[in-house]
Amino acid sequence: MPPSLVMISLRISLFALVSACSSALAQQYTNSIAAVVDGVPIASSEVEETIKAQEQVIQFQYRNDPDRIRKEIILLRQNAIETLIDREILLAEFKKIGGTLKAQYVDEDINGIIRESFKGDRDAFVDELTKSGMTMLKFRDLRQKMVIMNVMRARNAGDHPPATPREVQDYYDKNVDKWREGDQIKISTITIPKFTGEPGSTPAKQQKLAQELRTKVVQGADFAATAKATSQDSHAENGGSWDWMYKTDLMPAIANAAMDLKTGGISPVLDLETNYIIVSCDAKKLGNAPELEKLRPEIEKMINQEKSKANLDKWMESVRKKHVIKRFQPSTTPPAPPPSAP
Repeated sequence: MPPSLVMISLRISLFALVSACSSALAQQYTNSIAAVVDGVPIASSEVEETIKAQEQVIQFQYRNDPDRIRKEIILLRQNAIETLIDREILLAEFKKIGGTLKAQYVDEDINGIIRESFKGDRDAFVDELTKSGMTMLKFRDLRQKMVIMNVMRARNAGDHPPATPREVQDYYDKNVDKWREGDQIKISTITIPKFTGEPGSTPAKQQKLAQELRTKVVQGADFAATAKATSQDSHAENGGSWDWMYKTDLMPAIANAAMDLKTGGISPVLDLETNYIIVSCDAKKLGNAPELEKLRPEIEKMINQEKSKANLDKWMESVRKKHVIKRFQPSTTPPAPPPSAP
């Protein structure tokens, strides 16, 4: 990764830590309260900063897939307040059991961050922390809370039986597509731009046009003829037809839509950055997935993680009932994602 992208990623990570972990910040805000857990307020602005920080991570991670960004942000906003509520519950439960945390554990956590993200350069770490508006003392306090939360999660994940051969086989069969490499797709597209520059044209009208064209094709209109007449991309004169492409060479939103279709199937209208696109899956050549035995250790680990999460979710559900939780506002409606990076 180029140095500039490394620093962007580190700043995003630090901002996420600052925003997501600090219960003390809630008392510094003068705006409305989103929730209260056992008398500890969670400010609306803290929720928004948590969302903003994680939105940056999502936008960086999925910058070439606007549709995925939109879905992830919707999910993030639905869960933001509940995540902060659970944080306060975990800290309260740690205090209730008389838990203490040795300073060396926090030291090890911070040293691990410096070692892994800053190649052991403590000065670079402190400099980046300063740019994020944080003192070392405050950052240490945040990391202490994070370590406590991880301790409580591990403590209550519980024991569970190891993954069985049947569970491993079922997991492999269900997820084999994500391990397969070398998939090739032949597609055709109809592309309708959101912005035409013509008087009276709007993205909403263009979306309606795309929906109407899809309906015609699904009802039997010839895809190639429709593409030649209406599509506005470089493939239009060929009836929208593309050459064979490796899945990994296509925009993820288009590739995933095509792979989800049966041969001859027509996708929903895809809402991309500047266009509405209809995809026809003309043909597929599936690649090969590694044999089960090669993936067995990885699959067993994933299954065990799922079982631990199920145990933790069950414990969290029961412990929430022991705390006084008041919610004052729902998550806000997500904005449209920004343009993807070139």
